[in-house]
Amino acid sequence: MKRARVAYNGAIHHARVENDQVILADGRAVAEDRVVWLPPVEPGTTFALAINYADHAKELAFKAPEKPLAFLKGPGTYVGHRAVTRKPADAEFMHYECELAVIIGRTAREVKAKDAYDFVAGYSVANDYAIRNYLQNYYRPNLRTKNRDGCTVLGPWMVDRDDVADPMALDIRTFVNGVQVQAGNTRDMVFGVPALIEYLSSFMTLAPGDVILTGTPDGIVDVKPGDQVVTEVEGVGRLLNTIVDDETYFQRS
Repeated sequence: MKRARVAYNGAIHHARVENDQVILADGRAVAEDRVVWLPPVEPGTTFALAINYADHAKELAFKAPEKPLAFLKGPGTYVGHRAVTRKPADAEFMHYECELAVIIGRTAREVKAKDAYDFVAGYSVANDYAIRNYLQNYYRPNLRTKNRDGCTVLGPWMVDRDDVADPMALDIRTFVNGVQVQAGNTRDMVFGVPALIEYLSSFMTLAPGDVILTGTPDGIVDVKPGDQVVTEVEGVGRLLNTIVDDETYFQRS
């Protein structure tokens, strides 16, 4: 099932998505373009992985890490499907990061990799923008790089765990203004989903609603105001986002 959170007629609704229709909990069917899309869950703790694809490490002239390189993101970073993301005037190079998002479904502590999927609620698509000239260290992205308001797009929905046969064999693609600029597959992760859950839960407790952003493959290019960016994970969804400049983002009616 595709589970979504949307705003419609002044209220927030939990919904499911079927045949281009958003089915609200009360049974009303609404066209997808009539709702405001919210992140499909209210994220708890977000764990983001740096350099978790070997080709991306090579692209950045780094060796693949020997242990997961994880950092935390605040809930204010998130926006939903069809939202805008600001490119600040001082951003010299801002790029998308198409990622498989793993959403935790139940409390997990000291989980073994072989049991990891039992603790997953489902999967979503994330686009976790980064600004290169904000980075202090590629291995430890600073707060301004990865915790800016609205810098992470999540959605459009969450696909139930059991509806994704193998999360470690999904194609990943990004399109800017209709042109494909990124391609990869989750099988190329340095640390796969089970290994990440085992690692993170070995020293802290994961809670329902926590999100793991699993990293991005190579193929990053600079985006500019006006660009439409689509990030896609096979079998999970296509996530649309538009880049705007400071003037557009902060304009007042």
